[in-house]
Amino acid sequence: MSTTASPLAVAGLGDVLQLFRTEPTLTRADVIALTGLSRSTVNQRLDALLAAALVVPSGEGAPTGGRPASRFAFNSDRGVLLVADVGATGMRTALCNLRGEVRHEREQPIDVASGPEPVLTAVDEAFRALLAEAGRSAGDVHGIGIDVPGPVDFDSGQVVSPPIMSGWDRYDIRAWFAGRYDCPVLVDKDVNAMAVGEHRSVYPEVRQLLVVKVGTGVGAGMIIDGEVFRGADGAAGDIGHIQLAVGDTDSEPVCRCGNTGCVEAYAGGWALVRDLEVSGVQEALALIRTGDLDAVRLARRAGRILGHAIADAVSLLNPSVVVIGGQLAQIEEQLFAGIREMVYRRSLPLATRRLTIVATTLGPRSGLVGMALLLVDSIFAAHRIDSLIARQG
Repeated sequence: MSTTASPLAVAGLGDVLQLFRTEPTLTRADVIALTGLSRSTVNQRLDALLAAALVVPSGEGAPTGGRPASRFAFNSDRGVLLVADVGATGMRTALCNLRGEVRHEREQPIDVASGPEPVLTAVDEAFRALLAEAGRSAGDVHGIGIDVPGPVDFDSGQVVSPPIMSGWDRYDIRAWFAGRYDCPVLVDKDVNAMAVGEHRSVYPEVRQLLVVKVGTGVGAGMIIDGEVFRGADGAAGDIGHIQLAVGDTDSEPVCRCGNTGCVEAYAGGWALVRDLEVSGVQEALALIRTGDLDAVRLARRAGRILGHAIADAVSLLNPSVVVIGGQLAQIEEQLFAGIREMVYRRSLPLATRRLTIVATTLGPRSGLVGMALLLVDSIFAAHRIDSLIARQG
C-alpha cells in the first residue's frame, strides 16, 4: 500500500470505506495519509464503519488482551449479493460476497420470451436455492443485480421495446423484487455487464474496449475511458440492428426487431438456426464443428457481416481490444477470419495499428462476473453508505 498519492478531495464515510475496499488492510495512520483528514475525524469515520461491521480488525493487528487493533480490513462477508445473467435461452445465477466474488453459482435453461413473471420467478427460485446452499437468509442480501438481453433504460431499470423479450416492455423489474428482498436492485443490459467483466478481470489497463456478443442475437458493450458507456438513454451498442446491404442475397431478411437487413438477421445465432433449419443454436454450432459445408459457409459469411459492423464501431470508437463473446465465439476458427478480414480492410490503419481482436477469456461467465462488479459499485456508491450502515442489525 502506497501513501504517496495526493489526499482525497472529499473524504466522507463512503470515501474512507472505498479505501478499505481497494486495499487488503490499512492502519489509522494510512487512512490519515491517504485522506488528509485529522486523526479525530479518521477515528470517527473508522468507529462508524467498525460499528456497522463494514470494517473489522485484521490479521496480526487484531486486538488481544486489551490491546487496540492496529490494522483493519473491509468485511466482505458482512452480507451477500445475488446476481442473475439472463440470456435468450439460459441463465446463470450466483451468490457473491460484498467484493462481488462468486461463492455459489447455478446454470439452467430458460425462455426469456415466456415473459417477465415466469423468468423472474425462476430467477428467485434459483436465488432461494443459492441462499440455502450458503446458509444465508433473504435478510442477508445487500443487493440484487440482473442483466437481460434487451435495451435497458438504466435509470428506471426497465426494458424498453425489446425485440426478443415478449411482455417485458416497461416491466418494473425492481418492483417485482421489492416485495421479496429489502435491498437495492440493479438492472442492466447483458453486453454492458460482459464488457465490465472482461475489462475488470482481464484487461484492467485498457481504457477503450469493445465487447461483441454473438449468441442468439448480436449486441455490443463498450468501455470508454475505463467506464461502461450506455449512451444518453441506455441504447448504446446495439450493433446487431445496424442495417447492411449484402450482395449475395436477392432480398433482405426480416429481423426480429421488425426491420430488414439487420446484422443480427444475417449473422445472429437465430439466423443460423433459421438458415440451417435446425432446432437451436447449439445444433447449428455442432454442424459447423463437424465441417458441414452449408454450415461452415454460413458461419464464414456471418463472420464477414459481423466484421463489417465491427469495422464501423472500430472507426468510430478506436478501441484497443475487441472481445468476441456469446455462443458463436465457440467457433473461433470459422468466425474470426471473416471478422478480422473486414475490420482490417475497412477501418483506417491508425484505428487498427494496435487493435487486438480476441475471443472472450471468461467465456459464458463474463456477464455474471461483470454484473456482480456493477452491483458492488452501485451498493457502495458514496450516497448509499449511510443506508447500508443502517442495516447493521
